[in-house]
Amino acid sequence: MTDTGSGNTESLPQAMFAAGCFWGVEAAFRKVAGVVETAVGYSGGHTENPTYEDVCSHTTGHAEVVLVTYDPEKVSYEELLDVFWASHDPTQINRQGPDIGDQYRSAVFYFTEEQRKAAEASKKRLQASGRVLGDIATEITEASTFYRAEDYHQQYFEKRGGSGCGVY
Repeated sequence: MTDTGSGNTESLPQAMFAAGCFWGVEAAFRKVAGVVETAVGYSGGHTENPTYEDVCSHTTGHAEVVLVTYDPEKVSYEELLDVFWASHDPTQINRQGPDIGDQYRSAVFYFTEEQRKAAEASKKRLQASGRVLGDIATEITEASTFYRAEDYHQQYFEKRGGSGCGVY
């Protein structure tokens, strides 16, 4: 993962993606040059400050997400979308591999109108490419509150080993 050297990431743009189990998705983004910081958490639901157990109960409406802070001089939002599409099966509804539930849905949560347009265009290109079998089920939704997951979920594979949550 790239370090800007300044330690100040507040002025850098963010992207937020849901693509199944957040451990593997975070690991994929942490390998991208230009990604300065990642955090896993929950978004897209209606419960304030949900815990992992709350989200797994299927009562909060949240998805497991990865919040990505990136340096646009080193990596574009479109390149981050490419990583997102490659890290999961976007045709699955409420599941990825062995993981089943609404928290594993595929979604792009956009922060700006430019991100929304880029995500929609990227989705359309992928669907037309023939690289996916079936219709893409990915939601493209305005970002809502990001709730950081418990510390033991952060950089899970770096702490415990492993490289993915399933085969997509």
